[in-house]
Amino acid sequence: METQIPQLLPRLEAHRIAGLDAGPAAFYPAYHGFSLVNLPASVCQWLGAPPFGAAPLAPEIFNRWPRNFRQVVFLLVDGLGLRMLEEALSADDEDGLGAAWRSAAEGAVLAPLTSIVPSTTAAALTTLWTAVPPSEHGVFAYEVWLKEYGLIANMILHSPASYVGEVGSLSRAGFNPETFLPVPTLGPHLRRHGVHPFAFQHSSIAHSGLSKMLFPGVDVIPFRTQSDLWVTLDRVMDEPVEERRYLYVYWGDLDEIMHRFGPKDERTRLELAVFSRQFARFVQKRRAAGRGDTLLILTADHGHNDTPRSPHFEVRNHPKLLDCLVMPPSGEGRLPVVYLRPGREAAFRRYVEREWPGTFQIIPSGEAVRAGLFGARVNERFRDRVGDLTLVPQVDSAYWWFGARDNLLLGRHGGMSRSEMLIPFFALTL
Repeated sequence: METQIPQLLPRLEAHRIAGLDAGPAAFYPAYHGFSLVNLPASVCQWLGAPPFGAAPLAPEIFNRWPRNFRQVVFLLVDGLGLRMLEEALSADDEDGLGAAWRSAAEGAVLAPLTSIVPSTTAAALTTLWTAVPPSEHGVFAYEVWLKEYGLIANMILHSPASYVGEVGSLSRAGFNPETFLPVPTLGPHLRRHGVHPFAFQHSSIAHSGLSKMLFPGVDVIPFRTQSDLWVTLDRVMDEPVEERRYLYVYWGDLDEIMHRFGPKDERTRLELAVFSRQFARFVQKRRAAGRGDTLLILTADHGHNDTPRSPHFEVRNHPKLLDCLVMPPSGEGRLPVVYLRPGREAAFRRYVEREWPGTFQIIPSGEAVRAGLFGARVNERFRDRVGDLTLVPQVDSAYWWFGARDNLLLGRHGGMSRSEMLIPFFALTL
């Protein structure tokens, strides 16, 4: 395996956004060629289609594959941060984790990339299918204040954030996922230029509101289990067609396990080990065919942080803090945004600094937007969705729970820590 981590990681560590101080623990997004937003244009060019959206990956990575491919398989492993993949590559063989990755990594290239801000699935997947950052596509976070609908919305379930057990109920307010985005999506672009796009999604989300929003012009292929996924993907790749193909695969089980039990739990390692063995088997089978016409890319939308439960970090236990706000915080548990009552900013800052000293860097949201934390160009509705202040956690285990419901999560993401922001770019030719 060729690793570009020693050469590129110091550059990402040194990268800053001019005019913005997100605190000493912040790891900044590298939208200039080393982030998720640069992947779609790269995929287009590797498939012989014109670029789409933001610029492609920096030459150090992009030029590693100077020719076009008949197929690109894009495997998005939700939550698989760079550190987790590095640990898997060096793991012992107790459960086959290390052996699987070392086998799959023969002839591969591994490079570091950054997620976007917030480092969260709803925003990241939308970036991968629009090729623009959140400030342009407008899907800011998991829970977003949508002024035009008068509510805080769950942007994955497409329901009011305060609702439990409801999926797609935003439609009652006139929300249409197929027309919500203010920017074009990748599927129609690929179609126009002779590339057939596919999306392999678990059957539980294959036709969800988020899928409808992201996948116009895309053939969605549901799968139920890993065995179903790998066999179906293999057979689709072997279909006797000459057309170029983009095969996007989303696997979300690892992220779900980490949310529920934490990234260091035994269940997390076992889940990754099971996936890794199946992935290695797939790579070995495709490699043995020796066709060389496919580029396989594996990456993630974000990494994860341990977030132990603590009543002290539950906003419902701080009524004086809530008195400073016109509504509950929204955004991400690891990157909350707040809407202040007039004249209450100083009181809010004092309360946060007294109750959680050194835990949050408080940034005026307008300042973050102007500096380009969420992207350089700004959609007209985006400013309404980021509130008055953005809170960036400076402690890995800290989180902000912003609802009346019980907190059930031991792993979170969305913030700007190293473990959340650094993701792998793992690629090889099959």
